[in-house]
Amino acid sequence: MAVLPEMVEMLKCGVHFGHRTSKRHPKMANFIFGAKDGISILDLDKTIVYLKEALEYLEGVARSGGTILFVGAKNQAAEIVKEQALRCGMPYVHTRWLGGTLTNFAVISKMIKKYKKLKSEFEKGEVAKFTKKEQLDLSRDMEELEGLIGGIAELTKLPDVVYIVDVKKDKTASTEAQKKKIPIVALCDSNINPECIAYPIPANDDAIKSIRMMTTLVSDAILEGKDKRQVDIEKAIAQKAADAKTAEAPAAKPAAPAQEA
Repeated sequence: MAVLPEMVEMLKCGVHFGHRTSKRHPKMANFIFGAKDGISILDLDKTIVYLKEALEYLEGVARSGGTILFVGAKNQAAEIVKEQALRCGMPYVHTRWLGGTLTNFAVISKMIKKYKKLKSEFEKGEVAKFTKKEQLDLSRDMEELEGLIGGIAELTKLPDVVYIVDVKKDKTASTEAQKKKIPIVALCDSNINPECIAYPIPANDDAIKSIRMMTTLVSDAILEGKDKRQVDIEKAIAQKAADAKTAEAPAAKPAAPAQEA
């Protein structure tokens, strides 16, 4: 599985810093080490344990061919989420979450088809037949759709897992995933209720370095799962070819009976 970070690396990235103690969610008490200057300090020993569990789970999902949707619309997370999702070939939402993305996927699918059709028309130069005003209107439609669903354009079905950087910021994504019974993997800062998260990762969800570290590890785990899936497929093909070869081999002729003296 992906190499886990050393304690000193997490400290340098500020993974341990939570929110002010006045904002601490009571359900996060088990993940809090203490407090310093009114700031909750997350227990990094717990972070390592839960991070390992989450990464092993994601690796397994990727190995089985599953899809993990990355979500992170806050300013600190947006570009990191897009970058790491593209890196491991997974869909992502890094701008505004479009209501119904999970709970009304049939409608979203129609928007995706419209977006892909428009994109194809622009790439092939087919919009040249329209007036300049019509081309401008189509270009604006294209830009709007790109911002809303560009990251999920290849999503043909509901994802198997949703990875969320900040479940408070992207509350709608979290709520929709729960309604559709889609497991959530998420960073859980000191102000988060972890009970709705299948695989919580106690970590700072505000610091860019913390977000980058955790999201990169998620991407690493998915890539490792994909690599293992490819190996599994190649082994299965080789085994199938070997079985077919054995089946085609002529049966051995029975030995001639021994003659009596």
